[in-house]
Amino acid sequence: MRILLLASAFNSLSQRLHAELRDRLHTVDLQLAGDEEELIDAARRLKPDLVLAPILRTAIPQELWSQLTCLIVHPGPPGDRGPSSLDRAIQDGRTEWAVTVLQAEAELDAGPVWASAPCRLPEYGKSDLYRNEVADAAVEAALLAVERVASGTYAPQPQSGPGWSGAVRTRPVLRQEERRIDWAADSTEAVLRRLRAADSRPGVLDELCGGTWYLHGGHREPVLRGCPGDLLATRAGALCRATTDGAVWIPELRRRTPGGPAGVKLPAVTALGGLLPALPELAAPLMPGEQDGPVWSDVRYQEDGPVGFLRFSFPGGAMSTGHCRRLLAAYRFAVARPTSVLVLGGGRDFFSNGIHLNVIEAAADPAVESWDNITAMDELVDAVLTTTDRLVVAAVGGNAAAGGVMLALAADEVWCRAGSVLNPHYRLMGLYGSEYWTYSLPRRLGAAAAERLTRQALPVSAATAERIGLVDRVLACGPEEFGPSTARLAGLLAASPTAHQRIAAKKAAREADERTKPLDAYREEELAVMHRQFFTPESPYHALRSAFVHKRPVPTGPAARP
Repeated sequence: MRILLLASAFNSLSQRLHAELRDRLHTVDLQLAGDEEELIDAARRLKPDLVLAPILRTAIPQELWSQLTCLIVHPGPPGDRGPSSLDRAIQDGRTEWAVTVLQAEAELDAGPVWASAPCRLPEYGKSDLYRNEVADAAVEAALLAVERVASGTYAPQPQSGPGWSGAVRTRPVLRQEERRIDWAADSTEAVLRRLRAADSRPGVLDELCGGTWYLHGGHREPVLRGCPGDLLATRAGALCRATTDGAVWIPELRRRTPGGPAGVKLPAVTALGGLLPALPELAAPLMPGEQDGPVWSDVRYQEDGPVGFLRFSFPGGAMSTGHCRRLLAAYRFAVARPTSVLVLGGGRDFFSNGIHLNVIEAAADPAVESWDNITAMDELVDAVLTTTDRLVVAAVGGNAAAGGVMLALAADEVWCRAGSVLNPHYRLMGLYGSEYWTYSLPRRLGAAAAERLTRQALPVSAATAERIGLVDRVLACGPEEFGPSTARLAGLLAASPTAHQRIAAKKAAREADERTKPLDAYREEELAVMHRQFFTPESPYHALRSAFVHKRPVPTGPAARP
């Protein structure tokens, strides 16, 4: 079928559907929502058999849905209606949910149901759930709906009449009045539900250090206590704030500027800058013991016999200069331990998306911060590439892009979850790229395939990544099972009778590659191009980065051409 994928943004779910549909040999065209005339013109020109809209923020015009079958992916069970379905489910503490694919009609979310799939809602933020449990259910339901449309024999179920037995609930937008935290009265659990329900957008509006801010994300603090609402400590850029019965860590803030440009979401300590009072920096133990309990940290190391696990989780998968340096220090600690296999990653959400564009955009000199960030990423990737005394596995539980993919490719093996989406390119940000991609990508795929992948700049599904050799193993499991599954496989790898031979062969291969062309030469060549792109004011990178960070339309014209 020819499918027009209509999306408010080419985000994680729309990218995954784009890749999954292409894997099934459908012809897929992407159209971003916004301009009705442009959308209708695109439909006339492309003549799709079906329009599929994953979690759309605007209504499809009647002129389109009255002439074509238009399917909406709605993040709620059949009968659930409204634009804040997932937000409300999380804030209400729901643990079982569903995704429904329904046909567009005049009344929003009221059209006949083509398919639905259940999903669990464990205690994670909305964006994490959206990319994982909700996305799994959405893809399952959407692919089934596409099959049913293609069959020409399936009759969708109307959400009314004698064949309909479910309840109908129409709920309004979840506004800030309902999201607001009462620090003097709300428990830790209530605060976390509000923070999780708004962790990506819109955030929870609050007063802090004399200003108005949106709070993004939240993690439980098991030990610290204080007067409700007080700031207690900092850790790795996050703030700890007291509740009535405990405390929470808030990783990111975004300034509210009424009448001005939208604020940029930043690590909380960075966002507050000089407004932040003097607070203790309470670092979490890198290698926690049983006595430490469930301490929140974005980087931690654990061991199980001959296997080490270096897990990290940064908001949005973005890695600032500071993130890279802390992870590099942790990596150096990990490779000093007596293990034969080191697993890098293994979390359930983003592996890495490379440099932190928000921190760069907010910096006093974005060019300098861009340079510091990419060189810090390079140092981290170099450390992985030059580890020759053990096997390193990159465990990609969520999505990865740009330098994050190259970080994974620096390992000896790359394992990813079946729901992962990889974007192994830099072109859409107007960058040549670094992180030794000119070494790692051709080494895996060959020069021609590497050039094609970076030029096309399309998302790659886990299945396709395995087929073309970009990854070594795909684990067909849920987000919660990915970590334990990789741990079991890593244990088997360490116990393999060929593990030591593989380590010896790896060392020899690295030495041979170094004689052919030193790693430093790849890095110098890449960074020479990146330096020009960072420090040339007319470089497309600056306009594209700003548009991405501020969620503005991508600029057009020669100055914005990658």
